[in-house]
Amino acid sequence: MKRSEFQVAIDEEFGPGYGGALVRDLTMEALGGRTAREALDAGIPPREVWLALCAATDVPVERRHGVGQREPGRHG
Repeated sequence: MKRSEFQVAIDEEFGPGYGGALVRDLTMEALGGRTAREALDAGIPPREVWLALCAATDVPVERRHGVGQREPGRHG
């Protein structure tokens, strides 16, 4: 997942307003107490940040692959 794909997934899952607030304000233990923005700026891969954010906000597992991303285990 690229950082631009991360942003699309955030906007699609949470909406631009709420998604932006989550990325900016929600600290997550899975990211060392960082926000998603801080984690991305620290070099943590966008996929890892996305999955941590999904877990922290109870996004259903079937939607955690991210918008525009191939579901794990699916080809083609």
